[in-house]
Amino acid sequence: MLGVALAMAEVQDGHYDSTSQSTDSLRVEPIYESFLCPLTKQVMRDPVTIDSGVTFEREAILKWLNECLSSGRRLVCPVTKKELSSTDLNPSIALRNTIDEWMNRNEAAKLDVAHKSLTSDSTESDILQALQYVDELCQRSRSSRQVVRRDGLISMIAELLKNSSTKVRQKALETLRSIAKDDDDNKVEIAAGDNIRTIVKFLNHGQTQEKEKAVSLLYELSENKALSERIGSVSGAILILVGLSSSKVENLLIVDRAEKTLENLESCEKNVRQMAENGRLQPLLRLLLEGSPDMQLSMAAYLGELVLSNDVKVLVAQTAGSTLVNIMKNGNREAREAALKALNQISSYDASAKILIEAGILPPLITDLFTVGSNQLPMRLKEVSANILANVVASGARFESIPLDHNRQTLVSEDIVHNLLHLISNTGPAIECKLLQVLVGLTDSSTSVQNIVDAIKSSGAIVSLIQFVEAPQREVRMNSIKLLNNISPYMGQELADAFRGNFSQLSSLVRVIADNNGVSEEQAAAAGLVADLPMRDSVLTRRLLQDGAFATIISKVIRIRQGEIRGGRFVNPFLEGLVRIVSRITFVLDDNPDIIDVAREYNLTALFTDLLQMNGLDTVQIVSATALEKLSYQSKHLTKVLPAPNPGLCFSIFPCLSQKTVATGVCRVHCGICSARESFCLLEGKAVEKLVACLDNNNEKVVEAALAAVSTLLDDGVDIDQGVMVLCDAEGINPILEVLCENRNEALRQRAVWAVERILRMDEIAYEISGNQNVGTALVEAFRHGDYRTRQVAERALKHVDKLPNFSGIFSKMGAQ
Repeated sequence: MLGVALAMAEVQDGHYDSTSQSTDSLRVEPIYESFLCPLTKQVMRDPVTIDSGVTFEREAILKWLNECLSSGRRLVCPVTKKELSSTDLNPSIALRNTIDEWMNRNEAAKLDVAHKSLTSDSTESDILQALQYVDELCQRSRSSRQVVRRDGLISMIAELLKNSSTKVRQKALETLRSIAKDDDDNKVEIAAGDNIRTIVKFLNHGQTQEKEKAVSLLYELSENKALSERIGSVSGAILILVGLSSSKVENLLIVDRAEKTLENLESCEKNVRQMAENGRLQPLLRLLLEGSPDMQLSMAAYLGELVLSNDVKVLVAQTAGSTLVNIMKNGNREAREAALKALNQISSYDASAKILIEAGILPPLITDLFTVGSNQLPMRLKEVSANILANVVASGARFESIPLDHNRQTLVSEDIVHNLLHLISNTGPAIECKLLQVLVGLTDSSTSVQNIVDAIKSSGAIVSLIQFVEAPQREVRMNSIKLLNNISPYMGQELADAFRGNFSQLSSLVRVIADNNGVSEEQAAAAGLVADLPMRDSVLTRRLLQDGAFATIISKVIRIRQGEIRGGRFVNPFLEGLVRIVSRITFVLDDNPDIIDVAREYNLTALFTDLLQMNGLDTVQIVSATALEKLSYQSKHLTKVLPAPNPGLCFSIFPCLSQKTVATGVCRVHCGICSARESFCLLEGKAVEKLVACLDNNNEKVVEAALAAVSTLLDDGVDIDQGVMVLCDAEGINPILEVLCENRNEALRQRAVWAVERILRMDEIAYEISGNQNVGTALVEAFRHGDYRTRQVAERALKHVDKLPNFSGIFSKMGAQ
């Protein structure tokens, strides 16, 4: 093979050595001196003779003559140095023909050499030299490329793509590209077998140079439309090309060639679909916008099958949203179906849904849903329309300001909501579910919820809506519960009346709440719905007792508090709803001994006292403090008052010897035997300190509820002086005074003024506080600006302040006792 290499070196593309020996066995003819240009020392392609009789390569002698003219030198022959009388160039046709014949004979011989070198037995050096020659030969002319194909070299070179040498593989890729250039027959032969798959592998696993040469070859092959489909059919080819075209790390040549290859592959519809699957939507969108009606239909249908990222949904909405809406409005049945399915995909992201609203999607959607008769959509497409509407509503747009028709009706207009409610009651579960979801979205908005509530009230649909809480389809049930939860703050009484008409629906909600598979959105909504029912409705409370709801709910509250039940974003609203449901018991304690027994059974004082410590959950703290207030109010009626002891004869005769005694175990506030469980005593339940801590909360409602609860220790029917002392022991006096001075709202001021007046009935405290200008000012403001009752209480408090003992001295004495 060494001899082959030497022969190849001697005949390389015009760089022939005139001293090299001919190799007769390889049929390579020696070079003749007359074939060489005196200036370039290379074989001439276009020989011309000048005035001196010497023959040169046309391009070389022209360059020489131009340099002479431009430099002002004499025009002389570069060989003879004789001055030229003319610059005429006479073509040497005979010599050119002789050279062509010689070159053809040598090319044939060199191809034969190459053929022998392109085998597995050859050395790397021989193979590279052979590939170099074929590469250069193919760059000369199309006929040379045809010769290479006829000599069967293409399959041999393609086989070298699997060679173990990186250099050989790179050179084979480069040579194949030269062979493929502008020759469809060669491209087809290169693409034979699994060669395209092999080339694609270089794109994913090859080194940078291999990638460059492979993607350049693939680009050349993709110029053939028939091969474009074959390239796209190779598994992963389009995905890899899409990745390379958008790469930030590959070199610019690779990125550019990948992009141009993809552009060529766009000629095949199958490839366009694959590109869309892999995130390259522009070709599909272009066909959707500019293609024939059939092509538009095909692309819209395929768009509906794709799983799109959110960014892509926005791109599609911006680019093709209006077109799809127009097809949905004006297309035939098949086209409308395709458009609806595409819009269903695009509308599932808030940002893209808002773009579709701007494109005018709402009017045709409502028309599709409400139209009946011969022109109505089949139910399966109405289901898609309902789903799109649910997606669009979930975007959070201000639907009360988006007109649907020339009458300026909107999605929250009474007639439209009535029609939605009618559809919900007269369609199958699939559409019911989506339309319930629409109403959920509209009632999630504070700006439109009242419109929906008014429409539900005027339609009398609350009974039919409640029936869905018993639906066997989980999605229908969940959306109905979410809707009812959203409207329950506005329709609590109507809901209570409906539940009293069918207790099984209330029982269904309890079963949802009781589910033990984590904490779901449905459970949180169900708990919120039940919690919003009128608190003083004893009929519903007793029904919940009968269903065992309170035992289940209290168990869940305790488990959540102890960390046994964990959840995501729904656990806090779920807990808040549960605590509110349990607090219902405290609203019906009056004149209901059996309910008091329930509160004792579940030890509600201890439960709500513990829940006061759930900082950050304001609703839980508010409800717990309010419940403790109502429980504590019962304490004075439930405490066991001991009979007064018999003074005896001695004390009857000498009453001066009698002293007031306090029996051991007697509550100093309620003057009887108290306990947290039996009489709901805040003092015995260790709740006072926790309530005082809540007086420092930033939420005014937490402060108000806590103040109301501790104020029960100062109420009529208890020992107020001892109640004040209990607050002193809990360091609660100053926080109450601060609430008064802060004057955050009227409700807080009224409660604070009432509590402070009770506290100031102790002369020692009144004396100390009289020196506090802030308290005095706050009382004066209450006296001047409060309502009638507050002014009366403030007046009494101001009178107390006129007595001034030393408060700190008294408190130190109290601490010593």
